[in-house]
Amino acid sequence: MKFPKTYKLEEIAKIIGTTFIGAADFPVLGLNEIHRVEPGDIVFVDHPKYYDKALASAATVVLINKEVPCPEGKALLLSDDPFRDFNVLSRHFMPFERSHSAISASAEIGENTVIQPGCFIGNGVKIGKNCLINANVVIYDNIIIGDHVTVHSGTVLGGDAFYYKKRPEGFDPLFTCGTIVIEDYVTIGSLCAIDRGVTADTRIGWGTKIDNLVQIGHDTVIGKKCLIAAQVGIAGCVVIEDEVTLWGQVGIASGITLGAKTVLYAQSGTAKSLEGGQTYFGSPAEPARDKFKELAYIKRIAELFKKDKNN
Repeated sequence: MKFPKTYKLEEIAKIIGTTFIGAADFPVLGLNEIHRVEPGDIVFVDHPKYYDKALASAATVVLINKEVPCPEGKALLLSDDPFRDFNVLSRHFMPFERSHSAISASAEIGENTVIQPGCFIGNGVKIGKNCLINANVVIYDNIIIGDHVTVHSGTVLGGDAFYYKKRPEGFDPLFTCGTIVIEDYVTIGSLCAIDRGVTADTRIGWGTKIDNLVQIGHDTVIGKKCLIAAQVGIAGCVVIEDEVTLWGQVGIASGITLGAKTVLYAQSGTAKSLEGGQTYFGSPAEPARDKFKELAYIKRIAELFKKDKNN
C-alpha cells in the first residue's frame, strides 16, 4: 500500500508511538509484506529467524522488535510488537469506511455494464465496460474490474486475508488493506471467494476462466488465459503463470509458483513449485506419467505377495 504522500520517519514513529534509528526526515512511501516490498516501504519482522531477510529486502524501513545494526541507506522503527503496530499503520492509512447503499455513490461503473439485483458494490470500486455482475455478488471496497468481465451469482470479491498471529489469548488478524485487480475478459463462476491482498494486489489475468466454488487466497497472482475448474483451493502468495490448467479439487500451498502451461489433474495437490509445460498428478503432485506408473506398481503389490507366499 502506498501512502497518499511522502511521510517523514519521525511522523510514522509518532503514529505508532515508538522510537526510530535513522534520519528524522527519512522518506517513507508506503508499507508492504516482505514478498511485495519496494524501496520506500515499511516491512515488519518480529522473529529473529527472519531478521536478516527483512533487513536485506527492498524495504528501506524495517519495523522490528530488537535494536540491530541498521543497514546503510535504511532506517529502523523499534517496537515491542511489530505485528500490532503494522496493523495500526494499516488502519491509519486505510480506515474502514461504512457503506450506506447497495451500490456505493463512489463506485465507477462503465458503459453497458449490467449490475443485477441483490448485488453489493463497495466504496471506490471500479468496473469497466460491457461487464455482467450477476445477482447477489458482493464486491468489497476499492476492487478494480476490467472490461468484458462476467461474475456469477454468490461470488465474494475482496474478503480479508486468512492471516493470523497466534497469541496466548487467541488469534490476531493482520489487517487487510490491499485490493483485487481483475483484468479484461475474465469469467468467474458462482460461489467463488477471492481474497484481497494484505497490502498489495490479488490479480486475475486477462482471459482467465474460473469455475464455481473456487477459493483464491490473498496476494495470489494468476496469469493470462488460465483455466481453473470447480472446487480448486489456492492459498495466499501463489504465482500462477500464463495458460495454466487446474482441474477439479486441486490444492495449491502458499508461496509457490506454477510455471506457464502447467496442467494439474483433478484432486492433485502441491506444496512446491512446479516447472511449466508439464502435466502433473497426485498429492504430492509428480509428472503424471511417472505417477500413473507408480499406481500401476502399487496395484501389483498384493499379487507379488501372493506369489512370494506360494513360493
